[in-house]
Amino acid sequence: MAVVAFVIGVLIVVVGLAVSIALHEIGHLVPAKRFGVRISQYMVGLGPIVYSRRVGETVYGVRALPLGGFVSMAGMYAPVKQSARARGVFATLVQDARDANHETLEGVDDSRAFYRLPVWKRIVVMLGGPIMNLLLALVLFSVLYSGIGMQQTTTTIDAVAECVLPAGSDATECAPGDPASPALAAGLQPGDRFVTLDGQEVSTFAEASRIIQDNPDRSIPVVVEREGRTVPLTLTPVLAERELAGEDGQVTTQSVGFAGLTAAVERVRQPIWTGPQATFETVGSVGGIILQLPVRLWDTAVDLFTGQERDPNGPLSVIGVGRLAGEVAATEAPILDRVAAMVGLLASVNIALFVFNLIPLLPLDGGHVAIALWDALKRAWARVRGTPDPAPADATRLVPVTLLVVVLMVGMGALLFAADIFNPVRLAGG
Repeated sequence: MAVVAFVIGVLIVVVGLAVSIALHEIGHLVPAKRFGVRISQYMVGLGPIVYSRRVGETVYGVRALPLGGFVSMAGMYAPVKQSARARGVFATLVQDARDANHETLEGVDDSRAFYRLPVWKRIVVMLGGPIMNLLLALVLFSVLYSGIGMQQTTTTIDAVAECVLPAGSDATECAPGDPASPALAAGLQPGDRFVTLDGQEVSTFAEASRIIQDNPDRSIPVVVEREGRTVPLTLTPVLAERELAGEDGQVTTQSVGFAGLTAAVERVRQPIWTGPQATFETVGSVGGIILQLPVRLWDTAVDLFTGQERDPNGPLSVIGVGRLAGEVAATEAPILDRVAAMVGLLASVNIALFVFNLIPLLPLDGGHVAIALWDALKRAWARVRGTPDPAPADATRLVPVTLLVVVLMVGMGALLFAADIFNPVRLAGG
């Protein structure tokens, strides 16, 4: 059964990733079509075509590997005249890119080419994909926090200790001479829900715990709800020692009140704004990882070759995400806990897609946005100087840099694939 559950978890992530990619490309497709750009292909996945169908002028299809996707738009780059055949490797790459771009055009003055759109429309088209991933992550986080709920302690008592174990003892079970715990002596029972302690209403277990810890050797009135009725009791916490670890690593001892009870842990639905808040906090966290990507990739490589345990917050490949999903699905946790973990994982994947695609380098969406902004800056400067609008930027000149970015991305993928196979990140306690 564990193997079946593992496979199901992997398949859920594969499908979830495919849906995320499909929605990303729809984020490009819809505004491009609304702005009149001619689109020849909409593809989800890379590699061999598994399914395709032409609808109007566009071929919609699915490819074998859920590692990406693309929308093929006419005239991504402005056409550039070339008087003579380019020489040299880089010049040849640039010319090949121009030739490929020309093949998507219906004449030099093709009115439905992407490059002819106003700058703001080009930015809308290119940001449409990442924004779809951001919105999907927001929906998933909202489902996780406000729909499924988060596990947290409540004011309901889960268990009551039978005794107070002697200080400094290694004993884990009560002996005949050990005194009864204050909670047991007070008549508290599992299932009781705290209403007030020492005359103060409590809505969280943290509030109840604070009142108990602040009142050692003092009798305090307690009101609990038991089976639909309120029951008044008196609790006298005993003085106990607890250890606290400071930020400097030093451990100190503090005297506090002790009752001998534990709180029930339940899934509590969070306010509706918790999902958006978690979304933007995760954007910040992933953004920090992207800014430190070279260092984190180096650390991953070192961990791979030395066998050290990897940073659980480091970068992962699709294999790593799938493996984690499989391990989550194969755990013996309640089904709702596993569903919550999978939803959170897919939400984080979409945040990663959003942030990574905003990097201002071709062939990523952020690179196309950067080119559009450069065009806007040039036109603004021309207006200030009172000169005609300049021609659109010749982005094909960046093909060598784009190729370098692609090579680096392939290398990064290969490193993470190897690390996720031979030195994977595992669940805590796994």
